Amino acid sequence: MYQYTPFDQEFVKLRAEQFRDQLERWQAGTLPEDDFRPLRLQNGWYVQRYAPMLRVAVPYGEIASAQIRALARVAREYDEPEAEVFKAAMEGQGLLGTTFLPKNCAHFTTRTNVQFNWIPLAKAADVMDLLASVNLHGIQTSGNCIRNTTTDALAGIAVDEIVDPRPYAEILRQWTTLHPEFAFLPRKFKIAISGAAEDRAATGWHDVGLHLVKNEAGEVGFKVFVGGGMGRTPVVGTLIREFLPWNQIMNYIEAIVRVYNEHGRRDNKYKARIKILVKSEGQQYIDDVEEEYRQIVEIDGGPHTVPQAELDRVKACFADPQLPALAPLSEAEIEQSLLSHAAAQPAFARWLSRNVHPHRNPQLRAVTLSFKRPGQAPGDASADQLDALAALMDRYSAGEARVTHDQNVLLPWVPVSELFALWQEARALGLASANVQLLTDMIACPGGDFCALANARSLPIAEAITQRYQDLDELDDIGPIDLHISGCINSCGHHHSGHIGILGVDKDGKEWYQVTLGGSDGSSLSGASVAGKVIGPSFSAAEVPDVIEAVLATYRDQRVSGERFQDTVRRLGLDLFKEAGKAARHPAPAEAEATA
Repeated sequence: MYQYTPFDQEFVKLRAEQFRDQLERWQAGTLPEDDFRPLRLQNGWYVQRYAPMLRVAVPYGEIASAQIRALARVAREYDEPEAEVFKAAMEGQGLLGTTFLPKNCAHFTTRTNVQFNWIPLAKAADVMDLLASVNLHGIQTSGNCIRNTTTDALAGIAVDEIVDPRPYAEILRQWTTLHPEFAFLPRKFKIAISGAAEDRAATGWHDVGLHLVKNEAGEVGFKVFVGGGMGRTPVVGTLIREFLPWNQIMNYIEAIVRVYNEHGRRDNKYKARIKILVKSEGQQYIDDVEEEYRQIVEIDGGPHTVPQAELDRVKACFADPQLPALAPLSEAEIEQSLLSHAAAQPAFARWLSRNVHPHRNPQLRAVTLSFKRPGQAPGDASADQLDALAALMDRYSAGEARVTHDQNVLLPWVPVSELFALWQEARALGLASANVQLLTDMIACPGGDFCALANARSLPIAEAITQRYQDLDELDDIGPIDLHISGCINSCGHHHSGHIGILGVDKDGKEWYQVTLGGSDGSSLSGASVAGKVIGPSFSAAEVPDVIEAVLATYRDQRVSGERFQDTVRRLGLDLFKEAGKAARHPAPAEAEATA
């Protein structure tokens, strides 16, 4: 993973000191609330439904065990609301005695960040100092800026990788952090980079999606997509450049953002995203970007052209970790070793097939630890679990991990010889559920339990579905499915890209849920990026698990041999699934009495 330089460390330290000064002036009444608000947002601090929320940046998902331990300490010592505030929140949602509003807990997000939901703002500066001590911060996690750049969780180790995207992501992170034009955009702005044959970074759903490619001459460059995004208007990004030389990426992104900055709808936040501009202007936007880029290069001299020496310097910061000496094993020996354990432990065999991934080094594997379990929100990790995770990282993955887009954690450097021991320990900790890419490996935003923007609660829906589908044989029979849940139209749970999407909506002050089918994030599991389509009217919270069950039953009845859910939906269309959802609705009280 990237090794922070002395400059990086000093920058993060000074930002924490600056925030402490801003917080103290606000507390003293000398810094007005309107002035403090953008400053706290620039450091990752929101004010949510019941308490402040801190979002910690984990650039392209890479994180060290020392950083995980610092997050555990934040969870244990600071993510602790006042008793009366917590009780009022629980009573207000009818949650006394449940686990849907956990404290002393971290939450892994779809943008590979980490959130805390109960830290009092009075303790914010202490938390930022603690985070800075391990090179963590909240920069680029909130506000109308270029947000945390994301990439593939298998970056640098994937067997289908064309070019490692991490050095380019790091160059963009450093540049966008300090670029004044990117600090106050019309709205937030998200970039994702894929460097592999398979797009595992959902680039089509980003304001800028970048695919690293090589041309016929073997030269490295980017395929550039612009204008993707979810929210009220789901749009898949538009291809505007087939091949951009790698060293021009900052000049070109500056052109993209300048045109957006000039023409973005600052008068209406719902129409201020770049996707709206690209959709409305079409070719004119592309032409404007190309002209701006021409001027940057030809008139300004291409001030942000990346020198080869700078790329080499940043690449050197991603040196592979020092691993213990591994006995060289042939593929046959590796296979035999795994088969012997798998034959004795069918649960281990299932875990190997679901949670263990190929590695560019045949002596190693990448392993997904599942943070999806009954009684705990998807992506949540308690302080104790974080400490246990750090120990696993040190013991089995050279002290490194990656937070994934799917709200899990991936260990990227696991020796094949250690897989069985890792599985045993992870299983004892409840982190070895063999459900990766299956129904219960769902994405869910915090929803109405925390977020002031949410129309409905996401977590009880996630829990109800999780409880209903605990039979791994049944999950395997259903096969790979992306289930995504959002508590409002802002789509933090990425419901648009789910094979099955669930969206919380407000109807007359009550919580209801729309169900969508056929969405895709662009991966090989899903196919080309596309937004799902709504089936039927909205459903009550109590009806949603029955509707999902009816949809899945229809799929299992109608599929042909070897056909995945997504393929069946595309082949059949939505009508059969709409009818199944409609039949699963609960009768109204008067109707129930009439049919009794």
